[in-house]
Amino acid sequence: MIRPESFLTHTLRHHPHGQAVARILCAAIQAVEPGAAVRRFVQREGDSLFVNGQEYHLDEIGQIRVLGLGKASAAMTSSLADLLSDRATRGLLIPKQAPVQLPSGFDLHLGGHPIPDENSLSAGQKAFDLTNWLYESDILLCLLSGGGSALMTLPHPGVSLDDLRALTASLLACGARVDEINTLRRHLDQLKGGGLARLASPARVVSLILSDVVGNPLEAIASGPTAPDPSTREDAIGILEKYALLEKIPKAIIECLETVPETPKPGETLFERVQNVIVGSNALAAESAQRQARSEGFYPVWLGDDWQGEAREVGQKLSQRLKSASEARPFCLIAGGETTVTLRGGGHGGRNQELALASVRELAGMDDVLLVSLATDGEDGPTDAAGAVVTGKTFQRGRELGLAPESFLDENDSYNYFRELDDLLRPGPTGTNVNDLIFCFGF
Repeated sequence: MIRPESFLTHTLRHHPHGQAVARILCAAIQAVEPGAAVRRFVQREGDSLFVNGQEYHLDEIGQIRVLGLGKASAAMTSSLADLLSDRATRGLLIPKQAPVQLPSGFDLHLGGHPIPDENSLSAGQKAFDLTNWLYESDILLCLLSGGGSALMTLPHPGVSLDDLRALTASLLACGARVDEINTLRRHLDQLKGGGLARLASPARVVSLILSDVVGNPLEAIASGPTAPDPSTREDAIGILEKYALLEKIPKAIIECLETVPETPKPGETLFERVQNVIVGSNALAAESAQRQARSEGFYPVWLGDDWQGEAREVGQKLSQRLKSASEARPFCLIAGGETTVTLRGGGHGGRNQELALASVRELAGMDDVLLVSLATDGEDGPTDAAGAVVTGKTFQRGRELGLAPESFLDENDSYNYFRELDDLLRPGPTGTNVNDLIFCFGF
């Protein structure tokens, strides 16, 4: 379990309000603990399973199949498996990291992340085998969370894993938004964009979803394997045109987008037997952080969960909002969302660390302010950090060590800047994932 002390960096250990800040960060994570999130929406009474108020009579159900997909799938699956411990349940778990304990009757298959690999491909085939040939009396229970898009893949014939990896790398490098990347994924994969629901039909499908996407659009979370897809093949091609990638990606991608059948759309009859339920989100984590901030004596202000765009630009905007804040002190401004990073250099870091680094110059010399940018899954980009902490003294501390924030920004090397200052947040993997949270404090 994540504890407040897991968030203590150099600055928070020595700051008069550091312990309170750590408790606020911890409260946000604990609010979206996956097992608890599932238990809030799923209950068992005898032979009846209630999912968000909808009743399923277990004595009328044939086979029960469970698919756990995503970074939070282990804890989500464990809660559900406990409710169904007396039933002959088969399942497949596709997380990023192996759980301490695997429920009885479940197979484990780790996928690749953030770029799909051979493990992702074989995970996709196993998911296909698990859900294929289900009957009308059967039920497929899905537990979906962030990272699922990369952890499981089953591309349409003609598209190779190398094609998908090349496309994903190109999209990430050019700063494409997550929703744009997922639009392409949905049209290139047999399981995404409602493909899993179509495969499982005519069985009933119930999906419990921990959202890691701004606004919680069902089609975007894990690329919407059980949700209707409102986008079209033409939309997908338009994204490639937007980033001038048509001539830079494998031709097989273009050929697939021009010929593959459309994904299932809203209103199609197959979704009459599908129930999708959001069990946790960025806003829920922020709500808990606000309550904790209030209990710590801060005046909490919610800035919304739709902060997107270049991480460095968002960092500058939030820093300016902090500098101009008129709220009564002490206050805690909380923002949620998911930014992107356009790679310009060969450094090491993630979007939360880059956002924090962009705020160093903006906040330089200010008294009594503090900014924290946090990836709720505990892993920011390909690093062991979840984000970083910045105050008005960070710039001077770095300068004394010969560190110029602009030079590190040019190289996308935020990790090494904050490592030198011992201000990387390193709580370890949290077991959940609901986007990013940024906290701006005034004391």
